[in-house]
Amino acid sequence: MSPLPRMHPSEVRAAAGSPLDPRTLAVAQQIVDDVATRGVAAVREHAARLDGLPQNAPLLLPPAVLARAFAGLPTADRELLQRTAARIAVFARAQRASLTEFDLPVPGGRACQRLAPLQRAGCYAPGGRAVLPSSLLMTAVTARTAGCAQVYAACPRPAAIVLGAAHVAGVDGLLVAGGAQAIAALAFGIDGQPACDIVVGPGNRFVTAAKQLVQGRVAVDLPAGPSELCVVADGSCDPGDVAADLLAQAEHDDHARPWLLSEEAAVLDAVDAELRAQLDRLPTRATARIALRGGGAVLCRDAQELLAVCDRLAPEHLQLAVRDPAALAHRLGHYGALFFGRAGAEVLGDYGAGPNHVLPTGGAARFSGGLSVFHFLRVRTWLELGDGAGPLAADAAHLAELEGLPGHAAAARRRVR
Repeated sequence: MSPLPRMHPSEVRAAAGSPLDPRTLAVAQQIVDDVATRGVAAVREHAARLDGLPQNAPLLLPPAVLARAFAGLPTADRELLQRTAARIAVFARAQRASLTEFDLPVPGGRACQRLAPLQRAGCYAPGGRAVLPSSLLMTAVTARTAGCAQVYAACPRPAAIVLGAAHVAGVDGLLVAGGAQAIAALAFGIDGQPACDIVVGPGNRFVTAAKQLVQGRVAVDLPAGPSELCVVADGSCDPGDVAADLLAQAEHDDHARPWLLSEEAAVLDAVDAELRAQLDRLPTRATARIALRGGGAVLCRDAQELLAVCDRLAPEHLQLAVRDPAALAHRLGHYGALFFGRAGAEVLGDYGAGPNHVLPTGGAARFSGGLSVFHFLRVRTWLELGDGAGPLAADAAHLAELEGLPGHAAAARRRVR
C-alpha cells in the first residue's frame, strides 16, 4: 500500500474550516470564564493541572530571567536565534513600509490615513510535543517591528531555547502557561501582565477555541488547524526532495495533511518509492505514516484540473516543483504561502527566511492571509473640513433624507455655507 493514498481529483476536499467540537468549546469556555473571574489564581490552577506548572514556580518570567536563559545557551544557538529574528524583522519592516500614510484633498479640506500600532500584543508559542522557538520569533518579532509598545508571550513548559528566543524578540514577560488558560490570561490580564489588545499564534484546539471566545474583547489573528502542504510536481522535480518535504510536513502531528498533485503518473510513482525509503529512516515515522494517510497523491488530467484541485484545497503551504513555476503561480487563486525554486522548500519558510509562518489552514486561505505587521496596526482616518465643504454637506443631507434620518440631514445642512 502506498504511504500517500492515490485519490481521484473529484475526491479531494479542503479540510473542515473549523476543528472545534462542542466539547472543546465547552471546556475552553469554562477555563476562559474562570480566568476572567478569578484571575491569576485560576491561571495558576489550570497551568498546574494541564501544563504541569510546579506549585511554587513563577508564573510570569521577567526580561531578566529571559536574558539569563539566552546567555546560558551555546554560542551557535544564540547566533542562530539572532540571525533568524533579524530576517523576520527585515521582511516585517518592508511590509510596514508598504502601507503608507497620506493626505487626500477633498472639497473644503482633506481626508487622511494614519497608522497606529496596537499598544500591547500577546504571542502564544506551543510547548507540547514540539519545542517551537521559531513560532515565538515569528509572532513577537513581528509585533515589535509593527511598533507595539509592549509584547508578552505565553508558552507551557518553555525550554531554554524558547526563553532565549523570547529575549531576542524583546518580550516584556513570558507567561508559563498554555492552552485556553494562557489565551485568557493574555486577553484579560493577570497580576504583573496587563490585558493585551491582540492575541496571536498557533496552538491546539483549546487554544483555537479560546481565541474564538475572547475575540471581540481583543483582536485575534486567524484560525489555526492542522498544518497542510500541497506539492505540485512534474517530471523536472527531484522525487527525493519532494518526498522529504512531504515527510517534513507529515511529522508535525497525526492530523497534518500532505498532498501531492501531478499530471504525470511516473512522478507519483517516483515520489512514492522515495517516501517508502525515507520513512524507514525517519525517527518520527510513526506520526508521519498516520498523517500521510490523511493526505493524498492526485493524478490530474491537465493543468486546468490541477489548478482546480489546488484551489479547492486552498492549502496553508503550496510548493511548486515544476519547470516553469512563475507561469503556474499567476494562475493559482488560494494558498497561505507559496514556495518555488530549486531550494524553495516550505521548511525554509518555517524557519525564518523572512515571511511569516503563521498561516491560514482548513481552507481559510480563500479569505485570509498569514500573520503580518498589518495584524498589529490600526488604519485610522482623519477628516478635516472647513470653508468649501458645502458640496459634501449638501450630498450628505440628501443621502440622509433618502435614508429617513432627518437629524442627520439637519446636522449636514448646517454646514452648507
